[in-house]
Amino acid sequence: MALLNKPSNDKSLALDDSPKTEDDFNGGSLIEFVEKRFSRSEESRRSDETRWLKAYRNYRGLYGSDVQFTSTEKSRVFVKVTKTKTLAAYGQITDVLFSNNKFPLSIDPSVLPDGVLESVHIDPAAGPAAPSIPFGDEGSAGIGKDFDLDKLEEMLGALTEDLKDVPGLKKGPGVTPTSLTFSPAMVSAKRMEKKIHDQLDESGASKHLRATAFEMALFGTGVMKGPFAVNKEYPNWTGEGEYKPLIKTVPEASHVSLWNFYWDSDASNTEDCQYVIERHKMSRTQLRALKRRPHFRKNVIDQLIEQGESYVKKYWEDDLKDYAPSFGVERFEVLEYWGNVTIDLLKENEIDVPEEFDDGDELQANIWYCNGKIIRLVLNPFKPSRIPYYATPYELNPYSLAGVGVAENMDDTQTLMNGFMRMGVDNAVLSGNLIFEVDETNMVPGQDMSVYPGKVFRRQGGAPGQAIFGTKFPNVSQENMQMFDKARQLADESTGMPSFAHGQTGVSGVGRTASGISMLMNAAGGSIKTVIKNIDDYLISPMGKAFFNFNMQFDFDPEIKGDLEVNARGTESLMATEVRSQRLMQFLQIASQPSLMPFAKFPYIIREIAKSMDLDPDKVTNNMDEAAKQALMLQQASGAPPAAPGGVPAQGVGGPPGVADMSGGGGGNIGVGAAPAPGEQGFSAAPPQAPMA
Repeated sequence: MALLNKPSNDKSLALDDSPKTEDDFNGGSLIEFVEKRFSRSEESRRSDETRWLKAYRNYRGLYGSDVQFTSTEKSRVFVKVTKTKTLAAYGQITDVLFSNNKFPLSIDPSVLPDGVLESVHIDPAAGPAAPSIPFGDEGSAGIGKDFDLDKLEEMLGALTEDLKDVPGLKKGPGVTPTSLTFSPAMVSAKRMEKKIHDQLDESGASKHLRATAFEMALFGTGVMKGPFAVNKEYPNWTGEGEYKPLIKTVPEASHVSLWNFYWDSDASNTEDCQYVIERHKMSRTQLRALKRRPHFRKNVIDQLIEQGESYVKKYWEDDLKDYAPSFGVERFEVLEYWGNVTIDLLKENEIDVPEEFDDGDELQANIWYCNGKIIRLVLNPFKPSRIPYYATPYELNPYSLAGVGVAENMDDTQTLMNGFMRMGVDNAVLSGNLIFEVDETNMVPGQDMSVYPGKVFRRQGGAPGQAIFGTKFPNVSQENMQMFDKARQLADESTGMPSFAHGQTGVSGVGRTASGISMLMNAAGGSIKTVIKNIDDYLISPMGKAFFNFNMQFDFDPEIKGDLEVNARGTESLMATEVRSQRLMQFLQIASQPSLMPFAKFPYIIREIAKSMDLDPDKVTNNMDEAAKQALMLQQASGAPPAAPGGVPAQGVGGPPGVADMSGGGGGNIGVGAAPAPGEQGFSAAPPQAPMA
């Protein structure tokens, strides 16, 4: 067996397929290596599984086997406050992340971009040969003294084709009112951002992010993986009605159930993990589908299907399904390993490692294993090498990868609420009925002791006095309900999710006013800010960088290349939309003053105002370069001098000075106007009449 070098368009090194008759690759120690790491991860997360099961039962309103009821306890009520709190946290997370109706990810140029210019400009009024206005010690308009103008065209990035024939193009932003500034780095960034958003939409990343957010709130940790190249089928019919689908390879991101995620027990986050393992539960159809993916050993998969299913259930699977079926599970257990493998271990299994890797000690590999056979072995194809899994904590635990969720935070208070509610119900049952005391010596023997309206008890002779006594049991359910309410308030404190945030009625005090409830909601949002920041840091930002690196590595479109950086935008949505829109409009009014206009970035302000109004800024606004191009085309078509900021034609630059239009009808600068004299056009008085003879 050998690791074969694939064609030039596929740089992955993968294990050969086996002959159809038998698997000629043993790989015993390599399989043992994967199984040993899987067993270690499974054993180390046992305590976490106990926490998750308890959180799941509290969410579902189920009592576990550890809860024992006495013979006097009749009520089995379970108050599912955990479910309410979990769904409230999940709702707040999704509202923040998708407030702009798009994945909260943006691509921006780096502060000092390399290989592509941050900005270039032209000054049509000054002409191509006119010198630029001095700009500091660097010389002219941001051009360094050692800058080679012949290389300017090579650094235009995405605007190379648009600006290569434009005369008088200079490096740096324009500093005159007639200058037109272009931003090649920004254009590349926004084109890359649009491409990544399209890829995320194609793979349904928003749906997977919602599933991850739910497990974050419930179990304390959510996991996503990607991007992976998959073939997607797009329906298409020819003019003759023949179905010819379009097959397109797209990067895909998906959600991974926390129950199927096994990680390096010595790591506190996925970046520190030496390996992670995902456990798949596959049907025959799903296993056969792997044969259509790159580097899977088709003949070995056929052998596994012939051998039959060999899935072994874990102890927690029956608890999640609420029942334990007596029949077996017709599935295959497939382990997907991502992590380091030593070169000595590969050579020990008679795998020829290319000479270019001989100087290293270990390699990152992806191994798929099922029922004692390796169905895929490939070196990590990503550059730089990375493990494509992202585990995000709801509440960060600095000493473990597994975080803490809402259900765990209110476990004790949920137990208290259940206990006080059961006591209150049992007491209400007793106090709602009379307890009878009967003196049988005064009663006729053999009577039915049941009680109903109109019942007659027969009495025989004896000592005078009452024979039947009714005793009312004391009602203490009110005290139990007071303790229940106190436990519910403690649940608000422990989760940071107050009851009024998810629809509690009867709020008194400051919460009875609109401004008061707004202040309370803003204060309640403090706990969710940390959660959104965790999502930004541990999920959106690293996954965005992975999509960026994927496109840089496998997409050869020069218009998306550049020195760019990925920014997670989840925390930007934490500010109330109304407040953000109001502040942007106030700043726009201030910056519109002529003296402050050169210091404001109006394209950014306009885009942010559109976002605050829940509008897509890419559809309703032009970016800086599109606006500059449109202004340049209109100017060249009309032959008019370029406009200064504010839309007023510049005076004394390439054209006649502006002429005041006293009538206010247009055609020049608008003046205060003057009343037309008698006989002039526009005079509305009656014309003078000739004197009578």
